[in-house]
Amino acid sequence: MAEKVFKALGIQYQIINNYPTGVNINEKCGSTHLEMLKRYVVENRLSMGFAYDGDGDRCLAVDENGEEIDGDKIMAIISQYLRKQGKLSKDTIVATVMSNLGLHKFAKENQLQLIQTKVGDRYVLEEMLKSGYNLGGEQSGHIILLDYNPTGDGILTSIMLIQAILEANKPASEVANIVTLYPQVLVNAKVSTDKKYDYEKNKEIKDAINKLETEFAGNGRVLIRPSGTEPLVRVMIEGENQTDITKKAENIAKLIEEKLK
Repeated sequence: MAEKVFKALGIQYQIINNYPTGVNINEKCGSTHLEMLKRYVVENRLSMGFAYDGDGDRCLAVDENGEEIDGDKIMAIISQYLRKQGKLSKDTIVATVMSNLGLHKFAKENQLQLIQTKVGDRYVLEEMLKSGYNLGGEQSGHIILLDYNPTGDGILTSIMLIQAILEANKPASEVANIVTLYPQVLVNAKVSTDKKYDYEKNKEIKDAINKLETEFAGNGRVLIRPSGTEPLVRVMIEGENQTDITKKAENIAKLIEEKLK
C-alpha cells in the first residue's frame, strides 16, 4: 500500500521487504528490526527511511545518517508542524507514561501541554476523544492523527513526517534534533502474583523511589508498572548516564523482589 500512496503523491521512493510469503511477516525487517533499513538508507544516500509493522499501524523512521527517529521524536516534529499551521488542538500532545523524558522537556520548553495515559494506544485515543486533542501516540511509533483517522496508520504518519521535514527545509537529522532522548533502562522484578500491586503500600520501596527522584532533580525519572499478564513488576528508569541508571534500576528491582516475595 505504501508504494501506491507514495507513487500517487509523486514521492521518489525505493521499497524493500515487500514480498510476503505468508510466514515472513516482520522477519528481520519492519519497525521491530531497523538494522536493514538503517544500512539501506545510508548506502543508497537517501533522505530518510520508514519502517512499518506487520499490520501497518506503526511507523518508525531513520534519518539520512541511519539514526532512528522514534515515536516520541515523530510526535514532537509533527506537533511543531501542526502548531505552525494553527492546527494543533489546545497545543497538546497525548502520550503514555513510557514516553521519554526528552519529550517532556521538549513540551515544556515549547510551551506545549503533554498529557500522559496508561500504556496502550486505546488509552491515548480515549483521552484524545474525551478532551478534544488531535495528536497523540506511543514511543513505539503508534501515532494517532485524529483529524484524519481514529487509529494509528503508519503510512499517514510517514506522509505527515515527510511534509513537516520538507516544510522545515532541513535534513531529517537536524529536524529530529529538537528532542534529546534520555537513556532508558527496563528491569523486571519477579514477585508473587497476588502482591504485584503492593509496591505502593511498602514504605521501604516508596522511600527508595522518592530518594531517587529527589536525586535526579528533574533530570531523571522512575516509573514502576506491574505487568498485566505476568507475576512481574517492571522498573523503568531514565537518566543521563546509562551505567548509573542500570545499576539503580537493578537495585530497585531487587528491593521489590525481596519485599514482595
